[in-house]
Amino acid sequence: MAKSERSTKTDIKARRKAPLATPSDLDAGATKDISAALNGILADVFALYLKTKNFHWHMSGPHFRDYHLLLDEQADQLYAMTDAIAERIRKVGGTTLRSIGHIARLQRISDNDADYVDPLDMLAELREDNQQLAARLREAHNVTDEHRDIASSSLLENWIDETERRTWFLFESSRNAG
Repeated sequence: MAKSERSTKTDIKARRKAPLATPSDLDAGATKDISAALNGILADVFALYLKTKNFHWHMSGPHFRDYHLLLDEQADQLYAMTDAIAERIRKVGGTTLRSIGHIARLQRISDNDADYVDPLDMLAELREDNQQLAARLREAHNVTDEHRDIASSSLLENWIDETERRTWFLFESSRNAG
């Protein structure tokens, strides 16, 4: 092996060991707490996104078009949250999710792998999941408030509002059905 090739491999190994030390005025404890809270939210949002798309893809029945479009819109909104959450974690100096396995270890939203789910049961399950997400967003907001992380708190407030809107739409869409 040539000297320059060994040198390049050594440089690569050294760079892989270099920490992701994003500068922040938050102390290490705040970074740890905020990152943990937001990574839990991120895992839940990914799980809820995939469940929403699953139900979108497997919707059937007389209200197919309306429910199909509703769930597609809601999935798009959830997916849009993911990058903002992950980037916020990095901005405060934390590290974020790295894999599907990492999501599975942190998610608190239950998967639904059933072969068939009745459309009204789909809406009810997603409504409950969104209510659960709203509660967890509020818990994360308490963490960010405690550490005076105003930017994260502001984002969480918007996501709480969006989540409450999804919950409301799911409730009203299934309210007088059947």
